[in-house]
Amino acid sequence: MRYWARIGALLTSLLLCLIPHLVWRVLRRPSPWPRHFLALAARSVGTRISVVGQPHDGDIFILANHVSWIDILALGGTTGAAFVAHDGIARWPLIGWMAAQNRTIFVARDRRAMLTGQIDALRGAMLGHQPVALFPEGTTSDGRGLLPFKPALLAVLLPPPRAVMIQPVHIDYGAATSEIAWHGDEPAGGNAKRLLQRKGRIDVTLRFLEPFDPASCADRKVIAALARERIAASISLHQHPSASSPPPV
Repeated sequence: MRYWARIGALLTSLLLCLIPHLVWRVLRRPSPWPRHFLALAARSVGTRISVVGQPHDGDIFILANHVSWIDILALGGTTGAAFVAHDGIARWPLIGWMAAQNRTIFVARDRRAMLTGQIDALRGAMLGHQPVALFPEGTTSDGRGLLPFKPALLAVLLPPPRAVMIQPVHIDYGAATSEIAWHGDEPAGGNAKRLLQRKGRIDVTLRFLEPFDPASCADRKVIAALARERIAASISLHQHPSASSPPPV
């Protein structure tokens, strides 16, 4: 019952936002409806979002840790960001089309020969004022630590196509982190079903950390290292015992 109720709420959120979004598109106006849909979708799956820190009020390039597909609903609904995503998602039925409506930049991370074109596409996306969000780990982690950051696409920030600040964001599911995390060996459908059936709400805190200017960094590796250092420090500071180790017997 819980699963089908949340599926129903998701579909209702989509219908509420889709028609006005298409009208905005016909009128060739920037549509606010993808952001509204992501915010409604987050609530539909039982997520409650808290924001700590101050999102930068100018153009921002967000670098965040990646724990779950819920990250996209929470971060996108809060900031209105367009995401950088693996090009395989573009071929997912419905999901790929919906991602494209939010101006998702699809990249092939495993094909270095295409890197220049991908950076050009990302640079073009940044010419607008929509925030851009990247998960530099390249995949989801267990949320208790960080995988190495992949700095290749950060070349777009040297120099950026317009004045922009980089803002690291720590996505924190608190004591439920290990339960929420999407592990690599879990099928996408199975993970979605597991979370949609889950009892209780999903509390997520978006911790907006101190932004920095990419112009102050020597190269993309320095950008990646500085963002990773700030997110790692926040993870360490807000580590929950039940998220990092099993309870005592």
